[in-house]
Amino acid sequence: MPATEQDLNQRLSELNIECSTLRHPAVWTVEESKRLRGDLPGGHCKSLFLKDKKGRLFLVVTLEDREVDLKWLRRPIGAAQLSFGRPELLMEVLGVIPGAVTPFGLINDVEARVHVVLDRDMLERDPLNYHPLTNEATTAIAPNDLVAFVHACGHEPQVLDFDELDSPQAEQN
Repeated sequence: MPATEQDLNQRLSELNIECSTLRHPAVWTVEESKRLRGDLPGGHCKSLFLKDKKGRLFLVVTLEDREVDLKWLRRPIGAAQLSFGRPELLMEVLGVIPGAVTPFGLINDVEARVHVVLDRDMLERDPLNYHPLTNEATTAIAPNDLVAFVHACGHEPQVLDFDELDSPQAEQN
């Protein structure tokens, strides 16, 4: 059975990670989130659960407005052809439903099946906002605490500079 929001809060407390959570109606898209959040400060983020043709799993966490080209992303993360993971696989590995994908889902990835990719620019925002295993709330966390949480879940995140890799020079390499 996947961890609940209460389990997540307990784990964050055990790690001495402070956060705050705002409850709201369920949101399914970045656009809905933008309409509901009002003046909630910090970096607002999205999380993509991906699978490559070799069966490897990836959780790519970026700022919400970042365009992510899956064809382009393959090279820097060492993936084969990428597509979005099926909802059943998402629930099996991260314990969440589509619309609630979050780095906090790593609490459920006890086998460390997912390769975690974090947007370098995102980590410069404070706080960062993610769903706490449900799309009916948003939890704010400091970037260093997010990275500490990812490590505590047994993952070594790849920090990717999307801006640098988007440059024309990077395209020529």
